[in-house]
Amino acid sequence: MLTRAFGAHAADKPLEAIEIFRREPGANDVQIEIAYCGVCHSDLHTVRSEWAGTLYPCVPGHEIVGHVTAVGSAVDKFKVGDTVGVGCMVDSCQSCYACADGLEQYCEHGFTGTYNGKTPDAPGHTLGGYSQSITVRDKFVVKVSHPAEKLAAVAPLLCAGITLWSPLKHWNTGPGKKVGIVGIGGLGHMGVKLARALGAHVVAFTTSESKRQDAVALGAHEVVVSRNAEEMQAHANSFDLIVDTVAVSHDLNSFINLLKRDGTLTLVGAPEHPHPSPMVFPLIMKRRSIAGSTIGSIAETQEMLDFCAEHGIVSEIEMIKVQDIETAYARMLKSDVKYRFVIDSKTLAA
Repeated sequence: MLTRAFGAHAADKPLEAIEIFRREPGANDVQIEIAYCGVCHSDLHTVRSEWAGTLYPCVPGHEIVGHVTAVGSAVDKFKVGDTVGVGCMVDSCQSCYACADGLEQYCEHGFTGTYNGKTPDAPGHTLGGYSQSITVRDKFVVKVSHPAEKLAAVAPLLCAGITLWSPLKHWNTGPGKKVGIVGIGGLGHMGVKLARALGAHVVAFTTSESKRQDAVALGAHEVVVSRNAEEMQAHANSFDLIVDTVAVSHDLNSFINLLKRDGTLTLVGAPEHPHPSPMVFPLIMKRRSIAGSTIGSIAETQEMLDFCAEHGIVSEIEMIKVQDIETAYARMLKSDVKYRFVIDSKTLAA
């Protein structure tokens, strides 16, 4: 089945209207008409080949919300008309230890990304959500129960939301815990909202004084300008968990020193260049940890979506036409978005 999409044919070429192939639903597949697709910084990294291995044509997009238009004969969890979501994965081996534990994002053979992953479908790699439709294995589709008027703002939860939810839950965020969120962007603003809703005392870290009131409005109990040494020192040895969402190389030592004994600094931002190596003594003298976390499992994603629906949580977004994607990318590079662009998929028909 041919469908309209927006993609690039090379790293130095702009995204443009193209037609792509989508398979007809097999026994275990769900066919989805895409209503909205969030714009993630990973989309930009991939389409510009800033990360190695981009396959062209490249159609990005892994924050997908839409409606089921067909299901395979073996599908019993979904029916035509259901509102559903697709995140960063569309398959995994389903046989390794990670998959057996329900942690597909850590598949030992590598999960299949929603775009730029190997697939038998033409053209040999997956094509993402900057498109009118997608066909996905049912195990990698999640239900969305937010009201219709919130669906555009739900889309970024499929990446930005779950990327923060997974570490917050893994490190037992809740009442009595002090949690820091470093960076108040597309990822960080979701971290503030989710940590607050989970009952933690939330401190937002930003390099910009101008973001102080925004962070409070998002739900932070306190805001620290990380360039202010006195503000940082006031929180020394006090955090159970700090989640660092910043996607540029920076010094981690100042945040390590804010952790309690046995506290954890978890990195979810993926910088283009490595962080400077942290000092060892602040780690070993208080049994502190530096950890990493990537997206979340399908079960975690469903849990997160249900929690967000119950608590009225969505992303803060700016809706765009797909034809404005290059302008959106340029603005993303300037951090000129509060806090996530979302493509209105109806504009693909223009």
